Amino acid sequence: MDLNLRKAIIENIKANDPQQLEATIVEAIKEGEEKMLPGLGVLFELIWQQSSDEDRNEMIHSLEQGVKQAASDI
Repeated sequence: MDLNLRKAIIENIKANDPQQLEATIVEAIKEGEEKMLPGLGVLFELIWQQSSDEDRNEMIHSLEQGVKQAASDI
């Protein structure tokens, strides 16, 4: 069976409005289930592809700060 997870995830959210997309992200993070990680990865990929270099740098900075905070919480 050939399953393209990326295409399946995009197919599931393609008709969502901004509020639904936000709810998808918030719910995935809130639930904290490992099975949601691929979906979040696809969403991040889509955001990254549509972002300017400035936006990408800001995301990397935010990610760095988040990793440092998460590491200190462990």
